[in-house]
Amino acid sequence: QVQLVESGGGLVQAGGSLRLSCAASGNILSIGGMGWHRQAPGKQRELVAAITSGGGTNYAGSVKGRFTISRDNAKNTVYLQMNRVKPEDTAVYYCNADLVTGSSWRQYWGQGTQVTVSS
Repeated sequence: QVQLVESGGGLVQAGGSLRLSCAASGNILSIGGMGWHRQAPGKQRELVAAITSGGGTNYAGSVKGRFTISRDNAKNTVYLQMNRVKPEDTAVYYCNADLVTGSSWRQYWGQGTQVTVSS
């Protein structure tokens, strides 16, 4: 059984920093792209950042220059370093990963971690 487990969320003041982690575990044969999405109350889930297996990255315009996505392939873990956070960054953050566990690729999601930015 494959699991993605996020950690690192919490309450932070505007202008501060927070680091999210997401570790994949289980019978994983290969990991492709990984990423972070977020969903604020009353809004649709949106892409925050994504990283390919080769390290290529993509960011939402609202976080570019403030957030950094990275991954440790040896640990099957993806990170999101959040700097200069703003109240509008408040949301539940979800990680996702494209994994091979048997004979086919499938996208998996974590359970989400709350990030609250106070002004």
